[in-house]
Amino acid sequence: MSGEVVVVGGGVIGLTTALVLAERGARVRVWTSEPAERTTSAVAGALWWPYRIEPESLVGDWSLESLAVYEELAARPGQTGVRMVAGVHADTGFDSLGPWAARVPELRVATADEHPGPALWARLPLIDMPAHLAWLRQRLLAAGGGIEERTVTELAAVDAPVVVNCTGLGARDLVPDPAVRPVRGQLVVVENPGITTWLTCVDHASAASVYYFPQPGGLILGGTAEEDDWSLTPDPAVAEAIVARCAAVRPEIAGARVLEHRVGLRPARHAVRLEREALPDGRVLVHNYGHGGAGVTVAWGCARQAAGLVRPAA
Repeated sequence: MSGEVVVVGGGVIGLTTALVLAERGARVRVWTSEPAERTTSAVAGALWWPYRIEPESLVGDWSLESLAVYEELAARPGQTGVRMVAGVHADTGFDSLGPWAARVPELRVATADEHPGPALWARLPLIDMPAHLAWLRQRLLAAGGGIEERTVTELAAVDAPVVVNCTGLGARDLVPDPAVRPVRGQLVVVENPGITTWLTCVDHASAASVYYFPQPGGLILGGTAEEDDWSLTPDPAVAEAIVARCAAVRPEIAGARVLEHRVGLRPARHAVRLEREALPDGRVLVHNYGHGGAGVTVAWGCARQAAGLVRPAA
């Protein structure tokens, strides 16, 4: 691969895509309006699992391809931020999942001792996003890539033969693409009272759900999925309700000291947009956005497909 590529967007999708391109020999620059630690990606939980993302026919393969990478990265958790952690998806069965589920190692029906009620047990990648984003950035720089803080207002104005649009929710105005919409997620981080496993209990018909993820910086409690809500300000009443729902499952959470409140806006779309188009002057534009609540889950699969669409303009 030759020629220069500018990847617009510095979250997990943008950094992973840029890294794949750089390690395939492209000269890559990432243009991002804010550093990775201030992107939506930094707020994520972030458990590997296809969540609020379409189309299912493609998501399974993207997810499994990414899973294989995370399983390898989990051998170096101190560097990569990736660990394999056991937990349960409550109120979930194989009949509610796509064909991809049969190919997830160790995913099985939970025993009564593991969870009282229908659930699936699994050992899955749990990613400490601040650490993982820092690792992606460091590996990209080592591969010869560059990162610049620049605000892009028009994709066609980006000075490069190939432009890759990984702007997430920003694509709504930048493309523009009104199909991209925010799904607000609020989290609470508390001191971990000794919980070593994760749990999710998600009702897709409700804006409220229950999940907790043990991360190095504390126990992350969730959460919400509020469609078309743009507020980045934590709501104290919502935070109190999140803690109460999690404490109903694990009572020791009730007395845990609150360390932090987080809010992120998932870039939802009826389907991920992953395709190539030509700019008016013949240059190449590749779109890779609209990953909803599963950007981390599909990052590597989508990055590799996006890289396959990148070819210098003739």
